[in-house]
Amino acid sequence: MQENYLAKWLNNDLSEKELAVFKKSAEYASYEKLMEVSGTLEAPDFDMDRALNDLNTNKHNKNTKVIKMNPMRKLWRVAAAIAVIFVTSYFYISTLDESVSTQFAERNEVRLPDNSEIILNADSKITYSEKNWDKERNISLQGEAFFKVAKGQKFTVATNDGLVTVLGTQFNVENRKGFFEVSCYEGLVSVIFNGKETKLPAGNSFIAINGNVLKTETPANTTPSWMSNESTFKSIPLNYVLDEFERQYNVEVKTQNVNLEQLFTGSFSNTNINLALQSISTPSQIKYELEGNNVLFYAENAP
Repeated sequence: MQENYLAKWLNNDLSEKELAVFKKSAEYASYEKLMEVSGTLEAPDFDMDRALNDLNTNKHNKNTKVIKMNPMRKLWRVAAAIAVIFVTSYFYISTLDESVSTQFAERNEVRLPDNSEIILNADSKITYSEKNWDKERNISLQGEAFFKVAKGQKFTVATNDGLVTVLGTQFNVENRKGFFEVSCYEGLVSVIFNGKETKLPAGNSFIAINGNVLKTETPANTTPSWMSNESTFKSIPLNYVLDEFERQYNVEVKTQNVNLEQLFTGSFSNTNINLALQSISTPSQIKYELEGNNVLFYAENAP
């Protein structure tokens, strides 16, 4: 779900496509509860005639403190704002009570209450509700993860760029800045991107870079390559390849005179940094220097 969908929804500014995506997000049910609760809030009763009478009675008393009265509309707005913040926080905390994340060069395995399994790649995070899991199998994902979903009711993975929905299957989702990819390895996966649904049978992938949907090839393996300690790419801009290299080795990458938009096809090892550097530099016709946790990639003709 896009981060500004909530504000646009409250202002009735969502397009039909955006609204369809928002309603299928993991957070929508909580926001509906928020609106129901906030709609029942009422301003406290205020007797204006009585207040004026008290003011006239006491206005000649020298010891009386004069308090400037704010308009009730402003008071109501403040009260409503406090109520909205409170209710929003309550529903957010009660709905998303479990969070698991990984750092650079780290992976993690998670078993959900229904025995579904998630394997998180480096620099990734999932959030979900354990106590509401029997009612809603909803996951919020930042980064990349492989899912092995137990059969049951709808299972939803919400990302910043799209929504993935299944019943019981095995699939991989990666959502980085400007990059969104879903690969189905078993069963059937529904992907909603920019308000349009795409259904992926087993052996198919969906990929979008900077908002543009690209053609993809059939996944060669039964699981994503990173689970076998390799990062594989097919016609992907080099900057995404270098970003993944950073995540896998927890290093800082800098470039000099390198065309980061050139397309890269190939793979690199996630366990041998020297082999990985050669696998990236050779097909890209660039050189590298490794010093501690810093890597410099530079073009052949760089000074």
